[in-house]
Amino acid sequence: MATKQQYIGTGKRKRSVARVSITSPGKGNININGNNINEYMPRESLITVIKQPLAAIDQDNRFDINVNVRGGGLTGQAGAIRLGISRALLNANPDYRPALKSKGLLTRDSRKVERKKPGQPGARKKFQFSKR
Repeated sequence: MATKQQYIGTGKRKRSVARVSITSPGKGNININGNNINEYMPRESLITVIKQPLAAIDQDNRFDINVNVRGGGLTGQAGAIRLGISRALLNANPDYRPALKSKGLLTRDSRKVERKKPGQPGARKKFQFSKR
């Protein structure tokens, strides 16, 4: 039997930071903060986002994935995990790069919350104008 190889990748999105370790060969188990993916992520759409890199390379059940994620909300965490998995897969096999890059899975989503400005109730919103 082949020895187990471990590959590491980190991903960020909004305020979330995910540290991902991929073990090969594996059975397709995904654990997030010690919980199964179905227990941790409440929506199926978030699970689909997380599994996008594996679907892009057609290796859904070849790796065991262990994730430690902190900060932000569930959507930000799912995006951070997706980027971390993509980077770890790239460490495992550089031949995956064209498949991952064509789907946009190696690009960090740099959008963040815009800061609140002084004299306004929010980032863009203005206080109600009263003519009289």
